[in-house]
Amino acid sequence: MARRPIALTLILALPLVACAAGPDYRPRTAPELGVPDRYSVPADQRAREDLTRWWEKFDDPQLASLVQRAQASNLDIAQAVTRLRQARESLVQQRASLFPSISASGGAARSESLRGGTTTTTLPDGSVTSFSTGGRNSFSLGADANYQLDLFGGVRRGVESARAGYEAAGFDYATVLISIEAETARNYVLARAAQAQLANARNSLALQEDNLQIAQWRVQAGLVSTIDQEQARAQRAQTAATIPSLEANYNGFVSRLGVLTGQAPGALKAELEAVKPIPRGPAQVAAGIPAEALRQRPDIRAAERNLASATAQIGVAEAQLYPSLGIGGSIDVGSSALSSIFDVITGRLFANIAQTIFDAGRTRSQVRSAQAAADGAFLSYKQTVLTSLEDIENSVIALQAAQRREAEFRIALEAANSQAILARMQYRSGLSDFTTLNQAESQLLSARNGLVGAQSDQSTALIQLYQSLGGGWDSEVTPTAPARAPSTTGGTANGD
Repeated sequence: MARRPIALTLILALPLVACAAGPDYRPRTAPELGVPDRYSVPADQRAREDLTRWWEKFDDPQLASLVQRAQASNLDIAQAVTRLRQARESLVQQRASLFPSISASGGAARSESLRGGTTTTTLPDGSVTSFSTGGRNSFSLGADANYQLDLFGGVRRGVESARAGYEAAGFDYATVLISIEAETARNYVLARAAQAQLANARNSLALQEDNLQIAQWRVQAGLVSTIDQEQARAQRAQTAATIPSLEANYNGFVSRLGVLTGQAPGALKAELEAVKPIPRGPAQVAAGIPAEALRQRPDIRAAERNLASATAQIGVAEAQLYPSLGIGGSIDVGSSALSSIFDVITGRLFANIAQTIFDAGRTRSQVRSAQAAADGAFLSYKQTVLTSLEDIENSVIALQAAQRREAEFRIALEAANSQAILARMQYRSGLSDFTTLNQAESQLLSARNGLVGAQSDQSTALIQLYQSLGGGWDSEVTPTAPARAPSTTGGTANGD
């Protein structure tokens, strides 16, 4: 008869198990997120090309090698993997709430009389004797099972939230990955640009030392005043003064590349010492339409998963408003001897229903808080989308501007080079003063550095465009944590 109330409770609860508190998540459409049909800049809107390994488009094996080493050894990426592993374990822990918990226990005890533990007995001959009762043994075994029925879907919503959080952590990892890839490529380009500027400065310094020698000879010959000599000396010193700064910049870029690849700052200095040109990529990139960024950009997909997780949390909070039902049971055996421990077995079955009657509005406040968090997650999602589109358009304009600047600097360099050659010839022939030569060579150095800067800006703008388009990862696969990862504490982490 005692089983009937429990059975009745379970029968009444079964129809409620299919319920799930809170709203179901609904993916947002491109218009809801403010995504236009076309970019507002003259972008190449052909079908988006495959950008999974965009660094190979620069046709520079050393650049490709550095990016691959950064993928494998960068510590920011490694930290993102640990966060992904944590998110996976949170999902595992949340799933465990869907199942009953079972525990077992066992015990053994012995009791001894410390005082007064004697028994008096009258023998058949009428004499009286006393003897000790001795110790007493006891053994027990038991098992308990408990299960909290998910009547209103609070646990299932928790699993849904944890799963979305795990997926968001995967996209966060991809965001870190493409950021490190882009930063590695950018620093490599800047290092090569610094090498080119150093070469320009040293070439100009050699010419200015030659000009200073010529000016000294002409002063000694009485052809010009010492003003020419002092101007030449000042110009040479100013050019020489730029070299330490350029060397420091180059060292900073190379040191950064070392750290990005998980090494000491100076690890790559010997490898990058040989001067090589700035890597150049394609002139155009097929960017596709703005809506494609919703799938290609991992930060957008992470924001979308965060919104799904926050939406599920509303159901977790709402489920606390309704009754909870727990069932359980236990089995126990016990005896004073191991041989007879299973002679008597006792069992217990129970059910418990609980409902909050009064909590001063705490639970409903938690529901409203979860709703506010979901609203905030949607706004963050939309903001991420709009910022991403802004990044793409700015990168397109930056690339086009750098291309136009390079074309103009090529013209300027050609003209400045011709002007400097003529000025040098005329000064040596005594047909012009040193001021004219000084101005011509200053313009030549400026044009050379301007061209290097435009080429560097073009390559870095192209890298930024690849990153803003979400290149550098496989968008068809949601990143997951490794099944087994090494632990820095000496153990290993097991996958689920």
